[in-house]
Amino acid sequence: MKKSNQTTSQAHPWHGITPGPEAPEVVTAYIEIVPTDAVKYELDKESGILMLDRPQRFSSQCPSLYGFIPRTYCGEQVAKRCAERTGLKDIHGDGDPMDICVLTEKVVSTGNLLVHAVPVGGFRMVDGNEADDKIIAVLESDLVYGELQYIAQLPRPLLDRLKHYFLTYKQIPGEGKRSVEIAEVYDRPEALEVIRRSMRDYDKLFVEPGAKPARKAAPASRRKAPEARAAAKGRGNRGGK
Repeated sequence: MKKSNQTTSQAHPWHGITPGPEAPEVVTAYIEIVPTDAVKYELDKESGILMLDRPQRFSSQCPSLYGFIPRTYCGEQVAKRCAERTGLKDIHGDGDPMDICVLTEKVVSTGNLLVHAVPVGGFRMVDGNEADDKIIAVLESDLVYGELQYIAQLPRPLLDRLKHYFLTYKQIPGEGKRSVEIAEVYDRPEALEVIRRSMRDYDKLFVEPGAKPARKAAPASRRKAPEARAAAKGRGNRGGK
């Protein structure tokens, strides 16, 4: 067999993949952590390789798939929204991609993968003076969660578990108490606005003239947004889902 001279490389999970053609209504999410992980994984932003950040020293484990939305950034626009909604002063973005929790009834055994997710709400989390929003989403077409569209439809105990995790996972005994709070729990419309702002923050930092260029995006397949799927369902057409 003739060898190809073409070389291939994996796209950078933050810069080399788009949020998806339907973003923010349906987003592509890169998953770093799954609920069974006994260690905390985090993307190395320079190389794009998933690295072991630290062992989970305590019993708290994330109750959902957890990662970020590619080509997003928590910067000026996200911080401004946080300040507007909470009345807090001197708020800055945390300088990371937009975090996302993806709920599914299926067991996913490992991270370092992409999923399509439908945002249903989020937590306005403030870590010190930094906006650190957590988007809450459901796995697209999931048998249990896939038809949900609003955070109020989620089981209350699950929402409480997510709150507890994010309020405690950065608290390390012996290192002093960190100032972390969930200042607001918001619904789907606000989640979409926060994602839009994080996409604009990313473009301002990496795409606009004079900014650091982002890598070429990998192609993504078209997927119907929840509203389009609901309309199709009303016509007796599932749209191939």
